[in-house]
Amino acid sequence: MNQSSVSLLRSRAVLGAGFMVLAGIAFALLNVVTQWLSMTLGFPPASTAFWQYGFALVLSLPLLFRLGLKAMKTAYPVRHILRVLLAAFGVQAWVTGLATVPIWQAIALVMTSPFFIIIGARLFLGETVGRDRWLATLTGFIGAMIILQPWADSFTLAALLPVLSALLWGGSSLIMKNLTHYEAPETVTVWLLVLLTPINAGLAVAGGFVVPEGLALWLLLGAGLLTALGQYLLTLAYNTADAAYVQPFDDLKLPLNVFAGWLVFGYAPSGYLWLGALLILGASLFLMLREAGKEASPAS
Repeated sequence: MNQSSVSLLRSRAVLGAGFMVLAGIAFALLNVVTQWLSMTLGFPPASTAFWQYGFALVLSLPLLFRLGLKAMKTAYPVRHILRVLLAAFGVQAWVTGLATVPIWQAIALVMTSPFFIIIGARLFLGETVGRDRWLATLTGFIGAMIILQPWADSFTLAALLPVLSALLWGGSSLIMKNLTHYEAPETVTVWLLVLLTPINAGLAVAGGFVVPEGLALWLLLGAGLLTALGQYLLTLAYNTADAAYVQPFDDLKLPLNVFAGWLVFGYAPSGYLWLGALLILGASLFLMLREAGKEASPAS
């Protein structure tokens, strides 16, 4: 491996993109499990969210024991609480949406989140949003719309739930990015898991609490593991690079989820699927290479 290859692998731009892509893979698998629970097994969405994050918390206990109470030490409890509230309602909107629409359609709709995040990063975090970042995000969104073809589908209020989750998660991601300036990734992840459980419990009780058993129990255990892993990778991505930079790599979740939905459920989205996926992938790779080049430039 030559020196330029080593430098590329050590680049914060490449690391941030890599963490975001790995998080996308974990969440694609999670979405398959979640939709199987709701559409095939008929498990209530509110209870799914509770058990999913409850098991994620349990699976994170070894990390809590290793770090001790210092993992919960923070000077910004209000920001953590606000971030988790936004995330909790985003999860509820997302899980409910997955119970009614195919994975590929839900993912295409939730891909409006880069607009919320990039605008918020400029307004609230003071990050520079240059031409390359705007173009990459817009290209990714156009790719999503080519796959979705909203002009050919009949939208319902349920189909708009992923857009609501995108807005809520966008706000949660911005607060997460702000917290990573002051907190360790482990602290940000632990606060999310600890606070989400009681919030989701209340929402689950309000929606009719259900205790899983059999296959549902095993699927929810898997969902908890994927949730903990995905959230930690997401935190690492935002901790490594700017929110406005890493967010377009989140667009890669579209082809990942389309493939997962086709493989498990047989969903075959109509339209120019691969053209849209090519735009998303091309925009993400272009942005990663541009950012890595800026890091290596002496003038940067």
